[in-house]
Amino acid sequence: MVMMKHPFLSFTLLLIVFFSSTTTLAQKSPAPAPSTDTAPTDIIRILKKAGGFTTLIRLLQTTQVSTQINSQLLNSNGGLTLFAPNDNSFSSLKPGFLNSLSDEQKNKLIQFHLLPTFVSMSNFDTLSNPVRTQAGDDPYRLGLNVTSSGNQVNMTTGIVNVTVGGTVYTDHQLAVYQVDKVLLPRDFFVAKPPAPAPAPEKTKSSKKKSSDSDGGSCRRR
Repeated sequence: MVMMKHPFLSFTLLLIVFFSSTTTLAQKSPAPAPSTDTAPTDIIRILKKAGGFTTLIRLLQTTQVSTQINSQLLNSNGGLTLFAPNDNSFSSLKPGFLNSLSDEQKNKLIQFHLLPTFVSMSNFDTLSNPVRTQAGDDPYRLGLNVTSSGNQVNMTTGIVNVTVGGTVYTDHQLAVYQVDKVLLPRDFFVAKPPAPAPAPEKTKSSKKKSSDSDGGSCRRR
């Protein structure tokens, strides 16, 4: 007696073999390597994402300090720290203050909010006062005095007293901290001492008299 093969059974066995082979190949295929590409740090993108820093963003762009910050982060290992006043901080300034500043002063104002090193919230107590900013080396006119206790950080410029409100961004190379006031340097408000007057030069007539006097004394000898 000849038994006929059931066509449905043969088809089922074929499907089992096919899917088994496919699963085996999938398991042997290497998984794609994770992408290691990371976008460079962009201070404007960071502040836009945080929100509430419209005036600071505009100043960073018009002074081109934003480009400088991004370049420094790419080309230095020391990092940077930015104290970021929010829009309410700028609104509390005297009306017309920003418009009264020259382009050079606006640049200096933003540089005054930058420290040339990365400082974590827990390391402010290691700084030596007055703290140097990127606005310049004059400790009296362009320095900050910082006091900290735990996570409470306060600063004084000699014009305003400022409190660090919290961390906006940190990646161990760039730290951005929100502050409750715009940091105003003494340099904008304290008159600079007058430059020393140059030493008076001898006139030609006095030089001639002196020469004649020396010659006369020589002849008398």
